[in-house]
Amino acid sequence: MILSRRGFRDTLFAAIALLAGMASAPAGSAGSAAVEPVAVSARPITKFHIGGTDKQFGQLEFVGGLEMTSPSHDFGALSAFRFLKAGSDFIGVADTGYWFFGSVARDADGRPVGIQNFRMQQMVDQSGQPIDEKREVDAEGLAVKDGIATVGFERNHRVVQFRIDPDNMKVPFRQLDFLAPARELRQNRGFETVTHSNANGQHRGGLVVVSEKSLDKAGNIYAAIIEGPRKGVFTVKRNGDFDITDGAFLPDGDLLLLERSFTMTGGLKMRLRRIYGESVEKGAVADGPVLLQADMGYQIDNMEGLDVWTRDDGALMVSLISDDNQSILQRNLYLEFILHQD
Repeated sequence: MILSRRGFRDTLFAAIALLAGMASAPAGSAGSAAVEPVAVSARPITKFHIGGTDKQFGQLEFVGGLEMTSPSHDFGALSAFRFLKAGSDFIGVADTGYWFFGSVARDADGRPVGIQNFRMQQMVDQSGQPIDEKREVDAEGLAVKDGIATVGFERNHRVVQFRIDPDNMKVPFRQLDFLAPARELRQNRGFETVTHSNANGQHRGGLVVVSEKSLDKAGNIYAAIIEGPRKGVFTVKRNGDFDITDGAFLPDGDLLLLERSFTMTGGLKMRLRRIYGESVEKGAVADGPVLLQADMGYQIDNMEGLDVWTRDDGALMVSLISDDNQSILQRNLYLEFILHQD
């Protein structure tokens, strides 16, 4: 899409807001970290391609989406989420230092139509007090398994685990060794992907982490298998000017990565890339084909969160969310696709 002068200006301002959001302090103030019910309005998105009628984009079929808004000052900056109940109840983290929970409401045909029971809680320190220092709560990646939430933080790079309690999220109970050399992790380019491998695969359900844009000498992106029988550091081939913002394993063992790009000439873009599962191995350079690429001619924003789940009818689903950096120039989006395997 060729941008108008106003469109280019808005894109530029959005980029500035994106950078500003990276450095902003968490919203909220010191005090008790109570769970805060948040009213969320959602406008359904019925077409992924703006002005188009097509629903099929390669192997991906657009199901529907939502543009979410709220009067709450704390709402937004949604950087990662995972479903606790397939296609319905979810948990997530905002990079302003908040947990969030809610449910996706659906119509009779299963399309997303709204967000229900949305609430947020600020992350807390050992004394149970809210943490207001951005460096300590820049949450970017999230994995969920057996009642445990594993979160990747950047700036103060770490991967830590919490017990999931939607009514009272407490401090982490364990910090994991992320194996990748800490000196190589860029301040704002840490572990955006935290995901469990396939339970029956080569890594036996162990955690895999992938950085956003922490590069080795060959220009590839640092990643690691940090649990399981074949632990070790690997890299992901950097493809073009895209950075990695989230990922999840598919049932066949491949790793689906969400990627984002912003340039002054090309504007904002998102991409889904399918990494061959056998290339996710200690010492390897993992790579795979692009499944979908979209620019500002599509319903995208700063796409940062991804989850993969199976619908009741057996369809393999891919859900995405965006991080608006709490800027009036950006949007909080939820998008949903069927990933056809044929």
